[in-house]
Amino acid sequence: MRGEPSCPKCGGRVRAPGLFADSWQCDEHGPVYPLQPVIPPSVEALAVVVHRARVPVWMPWPLPVGWLFAGVACAGDDRSGGRATAVACSGPGPLGGRGELLLVAEELGVGLGAHYAGISGPDPGPDICVDKPPQTKLLAAGRPTPLWHVAKAPADRAVFAGEALGIWLWAIVWPEQSGLLLYDELVLTDVRDVGAEAELLPCGALSQRLLS
Repeated sequence: MRGEPSCPKCGGRVRAPGLFADSWQCDEHGPVYPLQPVIPPSVEALAVVVHRARVPVWMPWPLPVGWLFAGVACAGDDRSGGRATAVACSGPGPLGGRGELLLVAEELGVGLGAHYAGISGPDPGPDICVDKPPQTKLLAAGRPTPLWHVAKAPADRAVFAGEALGIWLWAIVWPEQSGLLLYDELVLTDVRDVGAEAELLPCGALSQRLLS
């Protein structure tokens, strides 16, 4: 488990703002929004990220049968607010075994989604072909949201990306065949709009995907 902020693009160490820089700095990527330490999943941990977030905090709502909330991550600090969020869920895969889903919402250039997707970033860019029909669609905040398959992702996962509420939306699924989840009319809700119902969220073990 991380004990200090890190770079959302590479997971490396970052330097806090100081005398010569007014933003967090990564030696490789320069100014970044720091990825905050990941803590075990709980309603309280989710509430902290929801309070800070300036972007959606996407969650399948309701969760698929047998699935659990498995953690949340946020890139940003108290001054900048959360400029990227990542919500992890896990449960029975559509073809058996265990599946994991990571939903990332982020502003342009943050790089958290590309990091978890295992591709060079910071954004989907040429790895999706929006000139062709999308491979799948979700319902995000009540709106049909097309997602395109992201090329060049590692073979152990399925990666899709698109735009929802003017912000990048990444859906990353392990193992690759669990990507079938995204073809089953998955409904996403921004947890910032859920209210007291979030207290009923079933929590599981922390997803190690958030720590990768």
